[in-house]
Amino acid sequence: MSFDTILQIDGVSKRFSKDLDLAERTARKLGAKIAPATVHAVDTVNLDIRRGEVLGLVGESGCGKSTLGRMVAGLTTPSEGRILYNGQDVSTLKGAAARDAALKIQMIFQDPMSSLNPRLQVREIVGEAPRFHGIVQRNQMASYVEDLLDQVGLDPSMGKRYPHQFSGGQRARIGIARALAVRPHFLVCDESVAALDVSIQAQVLNLFVKLRQDFDLTYLFVSHDLGVVEHISDRIAVMYLGRIVELGESEDLIARPNHPYTQALVSEIPTFETGKKIYHAIEGEIPSPMNPPTGCHFHPRCPHAFDRCRVEVPALKEVAPGRLSACHLNDRAT
Repeated sequence: MSFDTILQIDGVSKRFSKDLDLAERTARKLGAKIAPATVHAVDTVNLDIRRGEVLGLVGESGCGKSTLGRMVAGLTTPSEGRILYNGQDVSTLKGAAARDAALKIQMIFQDPMSSLNPRLQVREIVGEAPRFHGIVQRNQMASYVEDLLDQVGLDPSMGKRYPHQFSGGQRARIGIARALAVRPHFLVCDESVAALDVSIQAQVLNLFVKLRQDFDLTYLFVSHDLGVVEHISDRIAVMYLGRIVELGESEDLIARPNHPYTQALVSEIPTFETGKKIYHAIEGEIPSPMNPPTGCHFHPRCPHAFDRCRVEVPALKEVAPGRLSACHLNDRAT
């Protein structure tokens, strides 16, 4: 692992299984071929995230990107693989070491209204975790919270209000302040601007950029919107049905997408060009993660698929300096 890697995702998979109900268990005993339903949410993901960078994770809804983010934040346990923070497997840490790792990696959720306690004032929401963990002394708590609110662009006098008294953009800022309150080094931003108007999105994205510099933060920025990810990320990882299909520097990946799925996503990014542009949606629907296709998961929707794509999983390998792609077409090109 290189010296500048803060977090390593090593062969991580996640499956969710639904137990059979009484009727299904009875039918199974009588000879029916019924098996527990299993969702393959994340499938053998390997990613290194560099200290101080913003890694954008993009893909369609249901591709497993939020599940991966929750595993990085420690809210969900991987079925397979390891997540290493500063070289240490977080699942093996105990006591103070486990607590420190949990505090250093924080998550900002998609819907701030549902993730903020409606019965607490904002100053209590932001100050609860640092008070519980002894990060700030009680007599310094008020000024500490006021300073955090000011840093995320909120009037400190608003600390006595409740979440419902704020706009969507303001609630997003409260969620950011709550995450920053425990002095993290790494933030998982799960669709953090998806529910906001475009103008408010821009303001919050600019806030993320400023906070990254002020607090020396590293981001895993999860979004379905490649246009948003493009503007904030240093590198972009493209995910499809639980697998990373392409990874590269943001500007280069947008300019020269390699994987057919990435090409389709890039072609749909709105532009300010005045000429007429015809958008072509990706044909077909994303397959069910309960029964993913064999071989390359994208082959049922790929206009370039051939026989090998249907039977062999393409490896994520280097196709250019700093660029990884998982597509059999690269082998044909060579």
